[in-house]
Amino acid sequence: MAMNVFLFPGQGAQEIGMAADLFKADAAFRGLVQRASERTGTDLEKICLRGPERELTRTRNLQPLLTCVSLGYLSHLEGKGIHADQVLGHSLGEIAALAAAGAISLETAVDLAAKRGELMEAAAARSPGGMTAVISHEREKILGWLTQNFSPAKIVLANDNAPGQFVLSGDLAALEQAAQWITAGKLGQCRRLAVAGPWHSPLMEPARQAFAAWLETAAFQPPRVPMIFNVTGAAENRPQEMRQLVARNLVEPVRWRAALERLRDGASGSWYEVGPGRVLAGLARANGFGETTKIFPVNNLRGVEFATRVG
Repeated sequence: MAMNVFLFPGQGAQEIGMAADLFKADAAFRGLVQRASERTGTDLEKICLRGPERELTRTRNLQPLLTCVSLGYLSHLEGKGIHADQVLGHSLGEIAALAAAGAISLETAVDLAAKRGELMEAAAARSPGGMTAVISHEREKILGWLTQNFSPAKIVLANDNAPGQFVLSGDLAALEQAAQWITAGKLGQCRRLAVAGPWHSPLMEPARQAFAAWLETAAFQPPRVPMIFNVTGAAENRPQEMRQLVARNLVEPVRWRAALERLRDGASGSWYEVGPGRVLAGLARANGFGETTKIFPVNNLRGVEFATRVG
């Protein structure tokens, strides 16, 4: 059965100047950004449109800002009569997906993203680390070697994105040693990601604990639209379990490949990447979607108009 799938990107999709058209045309969007600015104590509109890059990519600023941008384009997409039959978000994108599913309000989504970014930045300051993308079809061999040589406190699988692409997270020295071993063995290609911490690893446990406690105060309700969660690659509709999954997202892998497999039967529908960049469109194709699936990048208002005409 064909379906409309909304995908929401996470950190790494941003660029200076994103959402310039929303700032000009959308008062409700500007209101969300103002709310995020109040939560962070930073002028996020200025940073979004003019930088500097170091402030845009700062975790506590970027997470609520990216969430606002995705929600802004979501509003316009829905305003054109395009509605989701299924939603999912990659890492941070899970917050915007919750709002798209009707599980939380737009305002709550901004608050969640601001708190998430604040706690993750603080945890990364206490436990420095990073992430490395690996392009390889030797996943099991590589992960087996890591298990034999490192504890989970040093390095773990962070993102299982596609059959030939995954991401490691953890201690910088361990990441470097792993990259050298993979390269020397001609097992694949490695690239250090420009991120501020060891996301989706046990090093984020202090942030998970604090976020889980804070989420108890956030209003959740059963989603109106089915949503697939990162840490299980499966749907969930019970508010308390959803809170737990959102918190676990900080320390457990993004099982994106498994999540997309859940959509295999609806592969002939239209997919919309709602937010900056085109990373998720690329991952959809890397997972074998694309021939019978139309994938629309909705990263500006022209993209909304194009999706309306063609989708």
